[in-house]
Amino acid sequence: MSAAATATATASHPHILVFPYPAQGHMLPLLDLTHQLALRGLTITILVTPKNLPFLSPLLSSHPSSITPLVFPFPSHPLIPQGVEHVKDLGNSGNLPVMAALGKLHDPLLNWFNSQSNPPVAIISDFFLGWTQRLATQLQIPRLTFFASGAFVVSLSDYMWSNIEKLKSLSEIKLSHLPGSPVFKPENFPSLFKHYKQSDPDCEFVKDGILANTKSWGCVLNSFDGLETEYIQWLKTYVGHNRVYSVGPVSLIGNRGDSDPSSGSDRVMTWLDQCPDGSVVYVCFGSQKLLSKEQVEALTKGLEKSGTRFVWVVKPGTNNGFGDVPDGFEERVSGQGLVIKEWAPQVLILNHKAVGGFLSHCGWNSVLEGIVGGVMILAWPMEADQFVNAKLLVDEIGVGVRVCEGADTVPNSDELGRAVAEAMTEGGGMQTKAKDLKQKALAAVSHGESSMKDLDRIVEELGQLRG
Repeated sequence: MSAAATATATASHPHILVFPYPAQGHMLPLLDLTHQLALRGLTITILVTPKNLPFLSPLLSSHPSSITPLVFPFPSHPLIPQGVEHVKDLGNSGNLPVMAALGKLHDPLLNWFNSQSNPPVAIISDFFLGWTQRLATQLQIPRLTFFASGAFVVSLSDYMWSNIEKLKSLSEIKLSHLPGSPVFKPENFPSLFKHYKQSDPDCEFVKDGILANTKSWGCVLNSFDGLETEYIQWLKTYVGHNRVYSVGPVSLIGNRGDSDPSSGSDRVMTWLDQCPDGSVVYVCFGSQKLLSKEQVEALTKGLEKSGTRFVWVVKPGTNNGFGDVPDGFEERVSGQGLVIKEWAPQVLILNHKAVGGFLSHCGWNSVLEGIVGGVMILAWPMEADQFVNAKLLVDEIGVGVRVCEGADTVPNSDELGRAVAEAMTEGGGMQTKAKDLKQKALAAVSHGESSMKDLDRIVEELGQLRG
C-alpha cells in the first residue's frame, strides 16, 4: 500500500477520545453512541475513573480490539467523600463538585496526549465537561460536545448562563429569540443554574464550561429530528454551522447489556398480560429521586382514588424521613396495582401494550423511553432539566399533561387522582400523538433515516480531519 493510501486508511478510521460524565443519565447514552461509532470502524479510547470502569464492560466485550479504557484517578474535592466517583452517590446537588473535580484532569490529560505516538485526533466529551473545549484548543484538535439532553434544553442554556444575574432577579422570563417564545419561571430552570453563586470558583468554572459547549467543533444530541425539528434547526443557525448531529434515541441502538433476569421481570410482565390495552399507568421517578414520606402517602392515596391500574417502582428509603409505601397499601390495591421494590425492566414495561401512561419526573432518558414506548407522559418534574423537558412534552408537542411540579411538593391526593384518571380515560388525542411520535422515533434509527444519517456524517467528517 502506498504512503498516500495508508494515510487515507488511517484518516478514515481515526482514533478518538470519548470522555463520559459519571452520572447515569449522562454516561449510558454516550456509551450507546460509542458502540455505534465503534461499529463504524473508529478506534476509541474511553476515559474513566477506577470505580466507573465496570460501566464499560458490555462495550469492551463487544469491541475488544477497537475500544481501550484510559483510567485516571478521580481527583479529590473537599465536598466529595473519598471513594465517591459517581453522582448517584451524592444526589443531584453533587454535580457541581463532581464537575469541578474532573476539571483537575486537564493537566494529566494534556500530558497523556503529548506522550502518545498515535494520539486521538478528536475528543467527544459530555456537556458537563465543557473545560475539555480549552484542552482541545490547546491540542489543536476538534471537540464534539455530547448533549445527553434534547435541543430545547441546549437552546436555552447559552442564553441563561450569559444573562445569569439578570435572569435570577426576574419573576418570569420570555425567551422571544426561540421558536414559540417559551415562558419560564427562574425556579424552573436547570438546577446548576439555580445553585450558581457568582463568587464561588466552582460555579464560575462550571459556567465557563457550559458556555464553551456551543463553541465546540460539533454538537451531538440524544434526540431526533421528528421530536425537536425547530430547535435542532435553531441550534444549527445559532452555532453557525451544520455540525449539529441528532443521533437519538441512542438507547435503541446501544449495547448496554443491562437486562436483569430477575423474577421481578416475570412477575410484572405476567401481571400486565392480564390488563386491557392502554389501561395501566407506569409510575417511576428515576434512579436519583427519593420521595419523602408525605409525598409517598399522597401518591398512594392519589393512585388508589384514581381507580386506574398502575405499576409503581418504589425506590426503598435509605435514610430517615424518606418513605416506603404505607402498611396495608399493597394488599388494598392488589387488584388495581402492582408495587415493585427492586430493579424493574422499564423499557419492557413501557413497551407493553397494557401500558398507556407514564407518571415520570421527566428526566431525558425516561422521556425518550416513554416516547419509544408510545405512551403519554404524566409529568411531575422535580429538578435538573426536567421542567424544561416537561414544557416540551406538554406545551410544545402535546403528548403529556402536568400532574405536579417540584422536588418537595406534596400533591393534593384528590387532584392527583383526578388528573391521572382523566389523562388515562380522556387522553385520546394525547395517546394518538404519543403513538405517532413512537413511529417517528423508530423511523429515525432505521437504516438510511435521520439519526443514522447523522451518525454516518459524524464518522465521515471525523475521517476527513487528517486526510
